[in-house]
Amino acid sequence: MPELPEVETVRLGLNQVSLAQPIRGGDVLLSRSIAHPINMDEFLEGIQQVTITDWQRRGKYLLAKLANSEGDAGWLGVHLRMTGQLLWLNQEEPLQKHTRVRLFFPDNRELRFVDIRTFGKIWWVKPSQTLEGIITGLTKLGPEPFCDEFSVEYLESKLQHRQRAIKTTLLDQSLVAGLGNIYADEALFLSGIRPETLCKTLRREQIEKLHRTIIQVLQTAIESGGTTFSDFLNVLGVNGNYKSIAWVYGRTGEPCRVCSTPIQRLKLAGRSSHFCPNCQE
Repeated sequence: MPELPEVETVRLGLNQVSLAQPIRGGDVLLSRSIAHPINMDEFLEGIQQVTITDWQRRGKYLLAKLANSEGDAGWLGVHLRMTGQLLWLNQEEPLQKHTRVRLFFPDNRELRFVDIRTFGKIWWVKPSQTLEGIITGLTKLGPEPFCDEFSVEYLESKLQHRQRAIKTTLLDQSLVAGLGNIYADEALFLSGIRPETLCKTLRREQIEKLHRTIIQVLQTAIESGGTTFSDFLNVLGVNGNYKSIAWVYGRTGEPCRVCSTPIQRLKLAGRSSHFCPNCQE
């Protein structure tokens, strides 16, 4: 699933190519990809002749601010989920097998939503509606990892009484928005903390280091254009580069980049966790 760095990479790309151009129309090839409104004609009519003034990100959600000749035209929301891709293409380019939604722009360009597993969703939120009222998942998100609210003190207060493994806890989007399986593993490695360590046993200095490495890993991944292990592509169809420098994720059996001990993998709450048994306590 695309995590914060992948979604941020897509956001940056979309802001480079899709702003201030009227959406000339669209085509919905899979109705269940549209989460709101349910009526496809209403969705297509709502986005007709509007322009995107800015793409924002909240957690793993992409949020496009819309405008028309009368001013506010609402929002377009996208969640890529497991395998979703937003690709900026020429309209003549052959449709990928799993193309679900197409939005048409001037100069024969289009924004194409491709999704193999069909879990991804798109919303049009009317100007009279609130984002959180329609995209209800936004109400469940914790602070962004780059904001002031995500402080060492905040993280310590959320961890100190939890009888859960730290890796499982870091995947809770109400704790910190956008962090997922890949970068939780990476941050725990750089913090020297085993994924199965109980939150309540962490010392203050460990939490301080974990806070620092979460931000560090996410920033590095954004600079690398995200991670491509299977389906992720940026808006121009290019793979992310973080995989080549990953410390532990996806490297089971390979030598640790620090001590050469083989990387191990275990399952916690049904999710794979990668770690170095020597470098992580």
